[in-house]
Amino acid sequence: MNLLDNQKLALEKLQKYNVGALFMKPGAGKTRVACELIKDADPDYVLWLTPFQTKENLANEISKWGYHFPQDIVGIESLSNSDQLYLKCREKLKKASNSYIIMDESLKIKNKQALRTQRAIKLSSLANYKLIMNGTPLSRNILDLWSQLEFLSPKILNLTFSQFKKTFCEYVTITQLTENTKQSMDIIKKYHNLEYLYKLITPFIFSSSIDLKIDWHYIRHDYSIDESLLSKYYELKEDYLKKAAAYTIQINFLEMSQVMQHCYCLASEKFTITESLIAGKEDSTIIFCKYKRSEEALLKAFPNVKVTTFAKSSYGLNLQTYNQIIYFDKTFDYSQRDQSERRIYRTGQNQDCYYHDLSGNVGLDHIIDTNISKKTNLLNEIKKELAQKNSFEVIMNAF
Repeated sequence: MNLLDNQKLALEKLQKYNVGALFMKPGAGKTRVACELIKDADPDYVLWLTPFQTKENLANEISKWGYHFPQDIVGIESLSNSDQLYLKCREKLKKASNSYIIMDESLKIKNKQALRTQRAIKLSSLANYKLIMNGTPLSRNILDLWSQLEFLSPKILNLTFSQFKKTFCEYVTITQLTENTKQSMDIIKKYHNLEYLYKLITPFIFSSSIDLKIDWHYIRHDYSIDESLLSKYYELKEDYLKKAAAYTIQINFLEMSQVMQHCYCLASEKFTITESLIAGKEDSTIIFCKYKRSEEALLKAFPNVKVTTFAKSSYGLNLQTYNQIIYFDKTFDYSQRDQSERRIYRTGQNQDCYYHDLSGNVGLDHIIDTNISKKTNLLNEIKKELAQKNSFEVIMNAF
């Protein structure tokens, strides 16, 4: 099968360098591009780092195109769980004379403090060729870029994380105090020097999306939470607020939101709405949920529908035979949401895609909706800032 136009453009750009980034939306064919780049480099060892649940899918994708490399496909999570595996990968890279390392779903190494990020960067320093791949370079803010670019080469930015943050972000530090501890958190207010950042990274980045000539449809369905569950929700809320006010615990907002959201995940009206949405569309619908309770209840209620969790299926799977997704539970993680949407909007899809959000009558659901919306618009906000400096074309190509 011939390469698509965007794949040819990616090859033309990245074949010039030993390092590169493919920020191509799921379904745009970045694995095929990666294989072509590897073939061109003719390495004696290839190390693929990928989310554990996508290992088999990646291996099948490589095999489908007839590529055969001396390679290992390693789950990125395993790097932090297994010292033996990490040392084995390091030894193979050391022995190789012309090695290639690829970080698939590179947002998995956005956290510079994570052991898997630190080990991935150490392994990359031993490779001759390096490539990162993801649908989008950002999920939280521009700081997500630092670890990914450090994986490619420290020479690209030539900045420590602290220097990177001070150069491109204006932020305030908020300190929360308890009786015995204090915790600081930085809130980014705006970005600076984005033209300079673009100048540093643009030679090594290829970015593209796919245009399938089909439409996306986002539909929100409001529901009322059962009275008993609603009472439990407000009890939990009051309990957290009292403890915070009394400084008896350090409040972790994400942890608190998980507990509160979990208490109403099985609201009865959610099942009523879901049943109406899948009627006659059992074979074309995917239900995404967040909790084990939700998954078990949905599998029992709708045995003929594909039910999955964000953790299992938001990355790396080709599900273009479906064209409708119901978000039974919400997620704060923008990258999970973005990736899950792209499971059905990808090459091979020939029908419009429908995305249904179930939103309960509590403030938490509104906060999550707003949070995802803001992260979805993060790249647009950066584009607008540069557009004010007549650099819209620049940032469009960079990200």
